[in-house]
Order: sequence, then C-alpha cells, then structure tokens
Amino acid sequence: MSTSQYLVIFFQILGSLALLIYGMKVMSEALQKMAGSQLRHILGAMTTNRLTGMLTGTFITCAVQSSSATTVMTVSFVNAGLLTLAQAISVIMGANIGTTLTAWIMSLGYNVDLTIVVFPAFFLGIMLIYSKKKRYFGDFLFGIAFLFFALVLLSGAGKDLDLEHNPSVIDFFSSFDTKSHLTIITFLLIGTVITCIVQSSAAVMAITILLCSTGVLPIYLGIALVMGENIGTTATANLAALGANAQARRAALAHLVFNVFGVIWVLCLFYPFVNFVCSLVGYNPDGNMSAAQKATLLPIVLAMFHTCFNVCNTAVLIWFIPQIEKLVCQLIKPKADKEDEDFRLRFIQTGIMKTPELSVFEAQKEISSFGERIQRMFGMVRELLEIKDGKAFEKLYDRIEKYEGISDSMEIEIAKYLDQVSDAHLSDDTKAKIRAMLREISEIESIGDSCFNIARTIKRKVDNKEEFTEKQHENIHQMFLLVDEALTQMNFMFTHDRHTLDMNRTFNIETEINTFRYQLRNQNIEDVDNHLYTYGIGTMYMDIIQESEKLGDYVVNVAEARMGRR
Repeated sequence: MSTSQYLVIFFQILGSLALLIYGMKVMSEALQKMAGSQLRHILGAMTTNRLTGMLTGTFITCAVQSSSATTVMTVSFVNAGLLTLAQAISVIMGANIGTTLTAWIMSLGYNVDLTIVVFPAFFLGIMLIYSKKKRYFGDFLFGIAFLFFALVLLSGAGKDLDLEHNPSVIDFFSSFDTKSHLTIITFLLIGTVITCIVQSSAAVMAITILLCSTGVLPIYLGIALVMGENIGTTATANLAALGANAQARRAALAHLVFNVFGVIWVLCLFYPFVNFVCSLVGYNPDGNMSAAQKATLLPIVLAMFHTCFNVCNTAVLIWFIPQIEKLVCQLIKPKADKEDEDFRLRFIQTGIMKTPELSVFEAQKEISSFGERIQRMFGMVRELLEIKDGKAFEKLYDRIEKYEGISDSMEIEIAKYLDQVSDAHLSDDTKAKIRAMLREISEIESIGDSCFNIARTIKRKVDNKEEFTEKQHENIHQMFLLVDEALTQMNFMFTHDRHTLDMNRTFNIETEINTFRYQLRNQNIEDVDNHLYTYGIGTMYMDIIQESEKLGDYVVNVAEARMGRR
C-alpha cells in the first residue's frame, strides 16, 4: 500500500472519530432536552442514600449516554448546594457503571452491519427535526445515526489498513511484553493521556476496539488502554470544577480517587481478573483463534471488562463513601472566607459539557445570589442612616459604593453567560426563561442603583450637617421596613418553584409602599409650609422616600419576570 493510500485512510479514521464524538454529543444533548428539567429533579430527589444515589447516577448516565455530562451536572449541584458531597460520590459511582453501556453499543457497531439502519435513521431524523413537536427525537436519531455511521467507517478503515497482515505494525506491538506489569502501566498511562487530550473516552474506546478487533493489539494492552480511559475521563469534571467552591472540587476529585483506586486493585490482580473476564465471553487470550473469531469476540471482551471493572469497583467502594469523603476533604481545604467585597460569580462556571437546561439552572442560582447580595446592600443603607461616627460612616459608604459596582459587574457577566447559552439550539420554554432572567437581572441592578442613590442622599445630608426630625426618621425607618420585606419576598420567589408562588403578597407590599409614599408626600408639603423643617431637608427626606418607592417598583418587575408575566 502506498503512502498516499495510508494518508487517505489515516484522515478517514480521524474524520470518523470526529463524527463519533459529534454523534455522541448530539445524542446526549437531545436526550437531555427531551428529559428537560426531569433529570435535575430526579438527581435532586433520588439520592436519599448511597444505593439510590448510585442507581440514579447509573440511570441518568444510561439515559444521556455521557458520564461526563452526569458528573459535571453533579458537580454543579454540589456547587449550588443541592447535593451533599456524600450524595454526589454515590451518583458518580453510578455514572461510571452507566457509561459502560457506550462500550456495548460500540461492540455492537463493530459486530453488526448497521449500514441498513443508518441511512433510514438519517432520513427520519431530518424529517423529525423540521417538525416542531418531535425535533428533539429527530436530533437523537441524527446523533445515534452519526455514532453508528462513524463505527461503520472505522471498521471499514480498519479493514482497508489490513493491519493484521502488516509486518511492521505486528512487530511493533509484538515488541511489548504483555506479561510485564511495566508494559501494562505504560499503556495505561498512554490511555490516560490521550483521553485527557481528546476529552472523549468514547473516541479512545473506539480506537482500542479497532486495534484489538484486527488482532494487532493484544487484549492485555487493549484492556490497559481502557483502564487509562477510566482515569482520563475524570479530567472533564475536574476542569469544570476549577472555578467552583470547595465542595464541588471535592466531588470532582472523588471521581478521580474512585477510578484510581479501582485501577490500583485491578493492577494487583490484573492477569487473573482479565482471564476471568475473557472466560465470561468464551475468549482464550493464549489460544489460537481465527481472525473472524477475534473480530467478533474482542470488542465484547473490552465492553465486558469495562462493565466488570466499574461494577466491582462500585461494589467495593460504595461501603467506603464516608472514608472517601474524609480523604477528599483533607486533600482540598476550603479557602479562608473573605468578606463579600470582591466580585465573583458563585454558581456560573465557564465550563464545558454544559447543556441549556443545566446552564439556565446555574444562571438562576446566580440570580438568586445576586438578589441576596442586593438585599445585604440595602441592609447597609439602613445601617448608614443610623451611624453618627464620621469614620465609620465613610467606611460603610465606601462599601455600599463598592457593592454598586459589583451589581453592575454581576448584571453584565450573567447577561453575557445567558447570551452564550442562547446561541444553542433551545426549546421555546428555555428561550422564555432566558428572556425572563435577562429582565430579572436588569431590574435587580436597578435596585442596586436605587440603594446607592439613597446612600448618596444620606451622605449629602451628613455633608450639609443637616438632621432629620424624629418623625421623619421614624417614617424613613417604616418605609425601609416595607422595602426590606419586599426584598425578602423577592428572594423567597427565587428559591421556590414559580408554579407554587403567589404574587399577591408582593403586590400587597407594593400597594402599602405606594400608599405610604403618597401620605408622606402630602404630609411633607404641609410640614414645610408650617416651617417644621427647611425645604432643603424636606427635599432630601422625600428623595429617600421616592427612591424607596421606585425600589419597590423594581421588586414587582422582578417578581413579574419570575412569574413569566410581561
């Protein structure tokens, strides 16, 4: 075979792998869109103990066909405080079992001619994509058709290479001593590095099956590569957790600890364990078998090993979840809590493997955090009104000013994130959620502006050495109580399902604020006319009251956006 022919086949293999990765991605995202928020509810509700957590992780990973998606989702839930670390570890163990289904699908693709079903699946998929009701199922069909088509192309490329009759390739792999643990560890590291680089254990598994099915790669070395893939695939969750809190980073590290421990004990029992797996499918590693038998059995051996490895590892380690939790807590110490003076997003991660459903969920948690921060800012404004000491006043005013800058930054960053999410293929419901969330952050930022405007008015009063009367002070305090109650109700709405919420409480508070503002405005005119205080102090007094009323209006706007009202 000429060099140009080898080059064509090489690019065919690369293209097939790209098609396989794309097919897995499309299929996984389509399944997650079809499941919608149910995946999130299942993950949150079905993790009451280690066994249900493990079964939940297995079920979801089988459903979405991506352990990385499940693991990243789990890390995000830990980051958001929806799952404990122990719950997350059990889910990750289940995800490792669920991902073995992918290997079985690939072994099927190598053993059965799927060309007959691939092209009808493409045709049916494109028809469904253009129909509104079934487009996600069409995406799923397209993804799985790409996956199987890639496997057909890879199998064809393997036959074209004719590796089993290529002396140089045979001599290369024959030069490795398959009975040496050093060789096994070398191939394990190769599998780990390649999986970390391509960020797809499915692609590396496909290449491993291709090499083993042609008979050039001994089964022991192929299984070593599979073990490396199990370690390499943990890189996805650890990368996604880099910007998360300590608990989320610990959950990602627990995934690595789980797989590394499994690899270590399998290495200790490597040859007996591999021989046992081979015997389950009727394959004899040391016996003489025809090329056709090897092509049929070796993909099944790899899939069986992957399953046995993860099932056995989970069966052993599920009883040691508290010890794993303690270990990762010792390895990752929480950072010393800083004052809440620095701008940082707590829940949104500029990560990978994000689906629109998960991205919208993270953004909603960030908006909830934004609302809590704004209420703390308003608490500072209330405190500012009471401070008499000049230095303490300036220090608190500077903090409020910094918070105002933080609120501007949070609005911009959350909006940027939502804009990136909106570039994806979204359902109408998700598009509506994003529009509502953009409105929410705009109104919350306006609340921050109102807080700062009130603080500036209070500062102007202090700079002018003016004082409110006792009655004015009492009225401002009463208005602040109403506004704080409105903010509390707003933040309550962020933490509860909107379908269970009642806006009447928010409207009632707003009505109280408006009525009180109207009374105070009329009373202020009378008091100035009666010379109870100067026009200047009356103006500053009403500026605070009017700004508080505007703040209440912004809260109502947030509530309406949250409820999906225009």
